[in-house]
Amino acid sequence: MKKQLSTVKHALALSLGLLSFTAHSSDILTAEEIVGLQQVAQAQVSPSGDNVAFTRYVPRELYKEENGLHWAELYLVDDKGVERPYITGQVTVNNIQWSADGSVIYFLAKMGEDKFTALYQIPFSGGQAQKTFELKGTDVASYALNHDGKQIAVIAKPAKDKSVKELKKLGFMAEVYEEDLTNKQLFVVDLAVSDKPLTPVAWNIEDYVSDVQWSADGEQLLVKTQPTALIDDKYMKSQWHIVNTADQKVVTSFITEGKLGDAEFSHDGKYVAILGAEDKHDPAAGRLFLAETKTGKVSEWLPNHLGHVSDFEWKKGKNELYFITNINTDSVVGLIKPGSNKYKEVVKAGKFIASQLSISDSDKTVALRANTAKHPNEVYLLRGNKHKATKVSNSNPWLDDKRFAKQESISFKAKDGVEIGGVLIYPLDYKKGQRYPLIMSVHGGPESHDKDGWLTNYSRPGQLGATQGYAVFYPNYRGSTGKGVDYSKLGQNDYAGKEFDDLVEFKDHLVDMGLVDSKKVGITGGSYGGYASAWAATKLTKHFAASVMFVGVTNQLSKFGTTDISNEMHLVHARSYPWDKWQWYLERSPIYWAGQSETPLLIMHGKDDPRVHPAQSMELYRYMKVQGKDVRLVYYPGEGHGNRKAAAQYDYHLRLMRWMDHYLKSDNKEMPAHELDHKAKLEAVTKEKED
Repeated sequence: MKKQLSTVKHALALSLGLLSFTAHSSDILTAEEIVGLQQVAQAQVSPSGDNVAFTRYVPRELYKEENGLHWAELYLVDDKGVERPYITGQVTVNNIQWSADGSVIYFLAKMGEDKFTALYQIPFSGGQAQKTFELKGTDVASYALNHDGKQIAVIAKPAKDKSVKELKKLGFMAEVYEEDLTNKQLFVVDLAVSDKPLTPVAWNIEDYVSDVQWSADGEQLLVKTQPTALIDDKYMKSQWHIVNTADQKVVTSFITEGKLGDAEFSHDGKYVAILGAEDKHDPAAGRLFLAETKTGKVSEWLPNHLGHVSDFEWKKGKNELYFITNINTDSVVGLIKPGSNKYKEVVKAGKFIASQLSISDSDKTVALRANTAKHPNEVYLLRGNKHKATKVSNSNPWLDDKRFAKQESISFKAKDGVEIGGVLIYPLDYKKGQRYPLIMSVHGGPESHDKDGWLTNYSRPGQLGATQGYAVFYPNYRGSTGKGVDYSKLGQNDYAGKEFDDLVEFKDHLVDMGLVDSKKVGITGGSYGGYASAWAATKLTKHFAASVMFVGVTNQLSKFGTTDISNEMHLVHARSYPWDKWQWYLERSPIYWAGQSETPLLIMHGKDDPRVHPAQSMELYRYMKVQGKDVRLVYYPGEGHGNRKAAAQYDYHLRLMRWMDHYLKSDNKEMPAHELDHKAKLEAVTKEKED
C-alpha cells in the first residue's frame, strides 16, 4: 500500500510541474520521500542490555502540517527488532535516559499546556508519561542522572524577571550586542516527582555551564564551562573541571587547548576520557585524551592517529573504552585500555558509519546509531565476543523496495603529491563508456568530511541525483578531517587556494575516468561548501557550467566582521586577521572575481543565519546582477545556517535540481522561471483530504 501511495504522490507532483525528474518508476527515490525520511536521533540501551529506547525524527507532512521543526517520537526496540511505540504524534522528545533499575525512561519535552521544557518519565512496562519536575519560569536545557538514580544534575538558564516582559510591551527592547547575555547554570536536586515548579539554588559557578557528567560513586561531577554564552567561546575557550558534590568546589581543572568535546569518568573514577584538539589551531575536536583524576595530567591516548575520533564510552565493568573513529570515508569502532596506545577494532571499516555509543551495565550490549549507503541512521546492537552487529530498527521500510546506484570511495594523488579523495555515486543504470553530467556536492567546515554512508538529503543530491541521470561526487578536499590533524590543517592560511584547486582536479579525474562530460559539471554546497560553490562560479568559472550556493561566504573581509565565530576563523582557518593583508583577503573573495563569471549561479540563504550573514549572499548577487550575469537570490525567512523545516527543505531541493537540469541537461541561455507552483500542490492535497 505504501508503495502504491508513493507512486500516486510522485505522479501528482510531476503533473503539477513541481519535480524535474526524468524517471517515473516507483522503485526510485523521489524528492518528497527524501524530505519525509525518518531516522533515529538518539539511542540509549537499557541497563540489562535487552532493550533500546530511541527517538525517531519525523518530518512534518508537506502541504498538510503547519510550518515547524520535525517531531521526535519515542520508541523501544528489543534485540529481536520488535519495535514498540511509546510516545508518538505531534511531540518532540529528546535527551532520553534510563533509570538505574531500568524501570523508567526519562526524557525532556513540552507536553500538554507546558510553557517550558520539563523532565518527564514513562514506565518501561508502558502507560502514561508523567511529569517528574519542572523549573519555575525556565526550560530544563539538559540533565544527567547519577548512577543510583537518587539525584539529578540539571543545566538551565535562570528565569527571566517579570519586569522584562512588561518593559518590552512598553517599548524598552534595546539589545546590547554580545554583552546582554545569560549564562546557563548548574543545579543538583533530589530526583522525586514534584507537583509544583522548582526553584533550586544554582551552584556557585560564574561561567556558562554547557555540560555535566556524574562519577560512578556520585561524589563528583565533571562540569564543562566556557566564559560566556558566545558560540566562539564554546568553540575555543571551553574547559572541563572535576567538582566535589559535597562542597561544590573545583578540585581539578583539565588543561586543554582549542576545541573541546565530550568527557566521561571511568567506572572506577581513576580516569577521565576527553575528546579535544591537539592544539589551538586544530580545526576539530577529534583527538582522544586520557586524563588522571588525581593529578589532572592529560595525555594524548592515540598520538599521531590518522583519523578523527567522534564518540566514546567506558565499559561499566572494567577500565576499557569503546570509541568511534572516522578514517578516510569509513568509521571504525575500537576498544582501548589505559596504558596502551593500541586498540582492537571491534567493528572494522566498511561495515557502516557509526555514531553515538551506549553501553549496558552488564557490558553485554553496545548500542549505537549507524547509517549505510542504503539507509539513514538506525539502531544497531553489538553483542558477543566478536561484537556481532545487528540492525534492530527500520525507520523507512519502503527503502527496501528502492533501487540504489553504485556508490564507492575513490582516491588519487593531486599534482603536488597530496592524496585527495571522496565518495562517488554513479548514475542509476550506469553504462560504461557513456558520459554523464556531474553534480559536485562540497561539504562545509572545512573541518568535516563525507563518509561512504547515507549521503542523500534535501541539499545534497546523492542517490536522488543518481536516479535522474547524474553522477554525484562528494570531494574530501585537503583540509578535510578523517586523515589526522596535519591533513586537516593543509587549507589554513590559504583560503580558496589549493583546497579549491582540488575541486578542479577531482573534476578532471572523473572526466579522465570516462564517466563525466567535462562541459556538464555543476557544483553545490553549504557554508564552506557554499564558499566553494561561489568560488567555482567566479574564479574557477571555466570549469563549472552551473552552481548552487547555499549559506556561503562571498567576501572574506565582511565575513569576519559579521560572523559569530570570528575568533575560531582566525585560529583554525585564516591564521591571520583581515587588517594584516587586506588585498589578499579581497582576492580570496568571490566578489572580486564576479566580473569574469560565466557560470549561472543560484544563491539560497536562511534569513536568520548567525554564522554566515545573509548579506554575504546579497553582496555577490548585487555584484553579478548589475553586470547582467545569470544569478538569482532566494531567502528563507525563519531559517538559519541551513534549512531545518520540511517546507523550506523541499522548496530548496526543487530549486536546486531545476537549476542543474536547466543548465546541465540542455543548452538553455535564459534562467528558469523563479516560481514554483506550490499553490497547485496545496489545492490538490486539500482536495484529496476532502474526498
